[in-house]
Formats: sequence, structure tokens, C-alpha cells
Amino acid sequence: MEALVKGCVNNDRKAQEHLYRNYYKVMVNICTRYTNNETDAVAVLNTAFFKVFKNIKRFDASKAGLYTWIRTIVVNECISFINTSKNRITAVELDEAGEIRIEPSVIDKIKEANLLLLIQQLAPATKAVFNLFVQEGYSHKQIGEMLGISEGTSKWHLNDARKKLQELIIKQGLHC
Repeated sequence: MEALVKGCVNNDRKAQEHLYRNYYKVMVNICTRYTNNETDAVAVLNTAFFKVFKNIKRFDASKAGLYTWIRTIVVNECISFINTSKNRITAVELDEAGEIRIEPSVIDKIKEANLLLLIQQLAPATKAVFNLFVQEGYSHKQIGEMLGISEGTSKWHLNDARKKLQELIIKQGLHC
């Protein structure tokens, strides 16, 4: 991996292509979770990889693995895409969001691809908060800082996502 990074630092096109191909599938899947279609996902990914290649000199293997470093850039680019898209996050202030619970047995029954299709049906802001909280593990405070919203708004979007996913699951007959 060290030789691959060194090749990218030296602008070796073959090394860059190899790095892109190695991480394409997993990173485009991340982008797909945040965007509404494959075209946007690939556009966000390509912008992220441009930033990867532009900043590869800053990569420090002692601080994080290459996958983690690239993933961070990709997630940040997804957030940037959301923040600049016409579907800006609307501010909804809420001190406490009621908790909607989806049983783990229901989630187990839903294949990953089906779950992704359900998540894609969420509003862009709600989808972003859901992905950042559930998939990426960020706190509501961190999400609020990233998206320029309050913690309460982040909690509201997560609750809304869970509620809408529960409705979709029931509608599709996937519940127990």
C-alpha cells in the first residue's frame, strides 16, 4: 500500500487508477447513501477522489489507515454536496424527539439492498442525518456542526427517518 500511496504522491496515473479502482465500490456505496441517484453519487465520488489525489501528500499512515482517510474525505464531500444542493436542510427545532423503535428482527429480514432503497426514499436532510448517525456513528452534536443545524434538529431528522422507515416497512409488508 505504501508504494501505491507513493505513486499517487508522484502523480503516477497508473497508481491513481489502481487506488481509485480498489476503493470505488465501497466509496460509491457510501455516496449512494447520501445522494438521490447514481449520477450524483458518482459525481460526488469523483470530486472526493480529486481531493484525495490533490491531498495525498498529507496522508499520514501513523494517524489513520488509507481506507479511513479516504472514507473521511468521501463523507465530507457527501456533506458538502448536501449543503450546496437545492435541498437544503430545513431547521426544525425540537428539544426532544420521541423515539420510534424498529425491532431488530425486522431489520434482519430486510436485505441490505432493500434497506438502501427504503433509505433513498427519505428527504435529503433526513437521509443525511440518518446516515451520519446510524451508518457513520456521529453524535447529534457532531452532525449539527457538520450540517449547520442544532442538535435538536438533528434528533428530529433521525426520529423522522425512523418513523418514515417504519411506515415504509409496514407498507411493504416486511414487519413481523
